[in-house]
Amino acid sequence: MICQTTGWGGQPIKSPGHSGASEGRDSSERLRPVTSAKRIRVTFNGSVSDVLPWKFVPQQREVKVLPGETALAFYTATNRSSDDIIGVATYSVTPAQVAPYFSKIQCFCFEEQRLNAGETVDMPVFFYIDPDFVNDPNMKGIEQVTLSYTFFSN
Repeated sequence: MICQTTGWGGQPIKSPGHSGASEGRDSSERLRPVTSAKRIRVTFNGSVSDVLPWKFVPQQREVKVLPGETALAFYTATNRSSDDIIGVATYSVTPAQVAPYFSKIQCFCFEEQRLNAGETVDMPVFFYIDPDFVNDPNMKGIEQVTLSYTFFSN
């Protein structure tokens, strides 16, 4: 839980409880695109543990977003077994120092996911990169961020 709150270890912030440079500002202020900034390329990875008989892949390779701009991405999961299975996703953002600025508004990873035998589902993630990203000298030169998920059997 502390990693979700602080962004430590590449764990993105779970919005709206965003803490950090934007503390004291409401989410509507953070969701104003910084049009003077360069777009950030967000790429997506998906994997499953060796014992989980699921296929899990991003539907898009990348999206380009401005800090403060919301984006929606989808993953597709298929249960390849003849049994219903509950899975749980872990996630990270790289480079890790971007994690405190990467906020997920809605995500399939916030809850366990039950897939019936043979079922295929689309799983959304709705996110933004905090506008304060552009004011942090440690973020200078970062043009690409990768959001990675791994599903495990629960």
